[in-house]
Amino acid sequence: MEPVVTVGLDGSPESLAAARWAADEAERRRLTLRLLHAWPLLVPEPPHAPAEMDQNYWARRIVHKARAELQKRHPGLTVVGSLIADDAEHALLQAAAESEMTVLGSRGLVPVESYFLGDISMPVVARADGPVVLVRAGAGEPGPQPAPAAEGAVVVALKLHGPGDHLLAFAFTSAAARGVPLRVVHGQSLPVAAYTPWGVDHDVTDEIAQDARKKLDQILRPWRDKFPHVEVDDGIVLESPAKAVVSAAHGAGLLVVGRRKHRPVPAPHLGSVVQAAIHHARCPVAVVPHT
Repeated sequence: MEPVVTVGLDGSPESLAAARWAADEAERRRLTLRLLHAWPLLVPEPPHAPAEMDQNYWARRIVHKARAELQKRHPGLTVVGSLIADDAEHALLQAAAESEMTVLGSRGLVPVESYFLGDISMPVVARADGPVVLVRAGAGEPGPQPAPAAEGAVVVALKLHGPGDHLLAFAFTSAAARGVPLRVVHGQSLPVAAYTPWGVDHDVTDEIAQDARKKLDQILRPWRDKFPHVEVDDGIVLESPAKAVVSAAHGAGLLVVGRRKHRPVPAPHLGSVVQAAIHHARCPVAVVPHT
């Protein structure tokens, strides 16, 4: 199967925003855009059936309407529709295994349910084999957009221990495709030993920051060489990783966070950094699984 960007559609404003964002991304990366709508009650299309007998009318309408809008905005983009007789979670997990990325709408902290959002998007993020991007309503809308504070930079949250190649590959590729800087952020909480009765021991914090800086430089060196045209701004933030990431994402065009792949369990766990990013970052959030 050729490389595709898959977006889940349910007709909501959030899923349409996700489709617009996904179309922009597919065009940047020169990939095919796949519009996926899954519904267990889809029925086989009978031959020569009149339109008024089409039980899949509304499902087709969701995909066709989005496809028409996106083709108008991106006339050179290949857009394919995909109606699947399956539950949404299973269909999206299958799509994620076959796609360069899967894009879903997100309502953040707003406690409203819809077909893909809430009950569906979080399990997909937690279980998907490939990157999943969550997009809020408003992202990718036609017309002028407010200028972001960080010039739409890509921000990636990076640990200094454990595998990070998938995460950095996605982040550097995304920044290169956009022609924007990449901001690499490592947040690290201070140990108890760093605190004194009168405040923080700066000798301890300086030592922690210097050690983290050496490790970060070592991790990033081969990626800087591989992507020499990507401007990289990296920083060590001595506070909780979740707070550091949410703060760094202010004004960004895309936030990239990592998620460790889990063995099959009833309820896969999403870490505090991923949870904070999904619920509090205002920009699209890409969750990239790694081993």
